[in-house]
Amino acid sequence: MTDPTADPIKVLASGDHFIAPQLFVDALKEAAPGTALDFRTQTTPWPHTPFGPVGNVKEASGTEDELLEALGDAEVALIQMAPFTERVIREAPNLKLIAVARGGPVNVDVEAATRAGIPVTFTPGRNAAAAAEFALGLMLAALRRIPASDAELKKGTWRGDYYAIENAGIELDGTTVGLVGYGAIGAIVARVLRAFGSEVLVADPYADPAKAAADGVELVALEELLRRSSVVSLHARVTPETRHMLNADNLKLLPKGAVLVNSARGELMDYGPLPAMLKSGHLGALALDVYDVEPPPADWPLHRAPNVITTPHLAGATRQTADRAAAITAAQAAAYLRGERPEFVVNPEVFDTTGAAGGGQQS
Repeated sequence: MTDPTADPIKVLASGDHFIAPQLFVDALKEAAPGTALDFRTQTTPWPHTPFGPVGNVKEASGTEDELLEALGDAEVALIQMAPFTERVIREAPNLKLIAVARGGPVNVDVEAATRAGIPVTFTPGRNAAAAAEFALGLMLAALRRIPASDAELKKGTWRGDYYAIENAGIELDGTTVGLVGYGAIGAIVARVLRAFGSEVLVADPYADPAKAAADGVELVALEELLRRSSVVSLHARVTPETRHMLNADNLKLLPKGAVLVNSARGELMDYGPLPAMLKSGHLGALALDVYDVEPPPADWPLHRAPNVITTPHLAGATRQTADRAAAITAAQAAAYLRGERPEFVVNPEVFDTTGAAGGGQQS
């Protein structure tokens, strides 16, 4: 039970124009009923201003000074894009928990937080449904020339020639689709593809073979997946081993006319070979929601390549994702406030054998 005479716990709710601070406030009040909470809020400029590196972290929004001013002496921070750099963590001696509403806390210096004894939580699966649906939308758009047909018709051109057999699209029914990565998003994509009638291959060395078998997908090596798949969709996280996992050496294994979809992370691919592959027809179409540089520059070669669909990193942009992220983040914070170990902790080593974290700055 919470001591009603205790001083309220000071909480920073740092949101933006996607996950508003009030979503965090409302979610934590619901997740921690009866707990005295003293909220202060901050709104960072994302997505109206693109995220980027801040201090020694990446994919962050706002500045260190703005964050430190908003943070004050808060003990708990519920955040989306705020830059919890080494400096911010060092200059926040009262901070005991950083709860991040993202699938990976790339805007937090986790090593600095760990040295300070501060748990960092995250929200796996927050946008799994949204990202899976978007990836499937990109596949269909690329396979059936939906964006190109729309653009041509709006210019007054009726592309009846798309019915010519050499220009006709491809159905997902009966098509072999390769998924690179089989986490929460990949599993949803596979389920829907199976409903369409696709044969689904998966390349993921960490996938559970029993789950793959139960899901009706075939686990194969990446090279085999590329050779056999008419459509390839990326759903892996970026790590040292997955960076540029698709590159000039293995992209040439794709069958002629294959469709490539990336709505995961730009760093998974080497974009250099793609313009030539599209112009030669070796790659039939390319659908992208993520890029090696975001936003891509005006002179980016793929802007001029044929059969390319591009969207501005929108896969996770649904209202349900915002609500879900706030709820999961609040649940992690509420567990900590109850003296429990949160479910999704990036740095579990901060907890001792009793399950309690050190919290605050260590001498």
